[in-house]
Amino acid sequence: VLALNGKIREVGEKIFASNGKKVDFGSAVKSCEEAGGTIATPMNEEENKAILSIVQQYNQYAYLGIKEGQNSGQFKYINGMPLNYTKWHQYEPNGKGTEKCVEMYTDGSWNDKKCNLYRLTICEF
Repeated sequence: VLALNGKIREVGEKIFASNGKKVDFGSAVKSCEEAGGTIATPMNEEENKAILSIVQQYNQYAYLGIKEGQNSGQFKYINGMPLNYTKWHQYEPNGKGTEKCVEMYTDGSWNDKKCNLYRLTICEF
């Protein structure tokens, strides 16, 4: 039996997985698409916890499939849909248009961040 040591989490209809690589936001999106999925996007607390368990295993912050829209401070899923669930860290988001991407901290909370940093790639299928 192939053991992936908890690098895969299944929640409802979704499966979350990581290759353990740290890349910028655009590269993470691209590698998830090439694998046949999309970048991990928590739609509820249960999915957030599943992504968090991978983040904690690698002890690395990870980008989420959420970006700032045209309006400063207004974040949306990367498919353009409005957020129906958020888990912002206290005083976040605070980038005021300069931090377009969203990362997950190792406590499961979110922070708006620049998109050119290297973060853990977590995809959903």
